Amino acid sequence: MSRTPATPKKVGTLPVAGSDEQERTNEIGMAIPVLDGCALAGKVVTADALLTQRTLAAYLIGRKAHYSFTVKGNQPGLEREIALLFEKRGDPDFVDVTPPDHSRIETRRIWCSTALNAYLDFPHVGQVFMIERESIKKKTGESSREIALGITSQSPHEASAQEVLAINRGHWTIESTHYIIDWNYDEDRSRIRTGHGPENITRLRRFAVGILKSFQPGNRSCASDIPFMLRQAQHERSFLWSPDG
Repeated sequence: MSRTPATPKKVGTLPVAGSDEQERTNEIGMAIPVLDGCALAGKVVTADALLTQRTLAAYLIGRKAHYSFTVKGNQPGLEREIALLFEKRGDPDFVDVTPPDHSRIETRRIWCSTALNAYLDFPHVGQVFMIERESIKKKTGESSREIALGITSQSPHEASAQEVLAINRGHWTIESTHYIIDWNYDEDRSRIRTGHGPENITRLRRFAVGILKSFQPGNRSCASDIPFMLRQAQHERSFLWSPDG
């Protein structure tokens, strides 16, 4: 069962029509103003479930771009119809097995279909897809499995199942950094709100994640490295305060 995304947090400001005032808005409200300044023609814009919005999809097609969106509970009709379509699925259209990394083996399977193109209440559908991710820990044999649903404006002629999967993986490579920021640094509950403080602290957090990843051993993740570094820092501080420090 998928989880409906949390209420969008305020991330930017937009001018109020007929006024000099600015109003704070969330990621949905900021998406199109941010993209207005980007060269989008011929590009594929990916987004997680929060931005799976009809207005954004139509905007991207109008800019001669394509979209590839994740579908979850905030679009219940889409989620229900795509899940039902793939309920009795056959062999996957493509399978990708990742070499062991971080002591685990990951297998990704993808199914794609154009059967809902004329049926779904969503603009410019090229195909829908379902991705199954299976991860097996080498040491224990413990396995986990998750399902992701999605929708793209690219037709099978424009993007094969392998290419749709690669686009999705590229998106989650970026999202993994945001996950670390949200969960390990607890950014959403940060009390820094004045001046340029929020922008400065988020840059520092991302800089720290970049440093951690550059020195990260193959058998550890950033999630485990951060507590390890904190313990090391406490040891160094204790040494500096000791008579021998």
